[in-house]
Amino acid sequence: MKKIVFLILMCMGLIGYAQDDMTQKSIDGLLEMTQGQIVALANAFDDSQMDWRPAPGIRSTGETILHVAAANYYLAMKLGFPPPEGVDVMKMETITGRENILEAYNASTAFVREKMMAIDPGSLNEEVDLGFAKMNRLSALMVVLEHTGEHKGQLIAYARSNGVTPPWSQPQ
Repeated sequence: MKKIVFLILMCMGLIGYAQDDMTQKSIDGLLEMTQGQIVALANAFDDSQMDWRPAPGIRSTGETILHVAAANYYLAMKLGFPPPEGVDVMKMETITGRENILEAYNASTAFVREKMMAIDPGSLNEEVDLGFAKMNRLSALMVVLEHTGEHKGQLIAYARSNGVTPPWSQPQ
């Protein structure tokens, strides 16, 4: 009987661990998809459309992508992971040229996803100060996902305004 109880407790512990790991993996999977759609959109714009902005004083297409890249580093920093050497979060939106913009964006997405998976699942309920709100680490990971999705939507509007159909919306 003791062996059965021990096995049940072990299984429950493993299930709890797997669920914590599943939380981060689920967020990571959604983030990977959303980030990939931003890259697909960026590749659907022509070079001149990367500089397009809906009105003066509003971020251009390229600046919007770089804003998301900077936020990836900023949010990772608030979770305890400083940006890699040579990354200046405050100057990211000054990068020009589609290839340079995508290189910076892709580096930021790989960084934030790697750091997100490095967080101890047992610490997901610990409070962090993001500068604009205090929340637990899990909520902060959701902010990364939500922020990326928010600007994907903005880029879809930019695309439609420029006659660009998002690649995943094109008829098969």
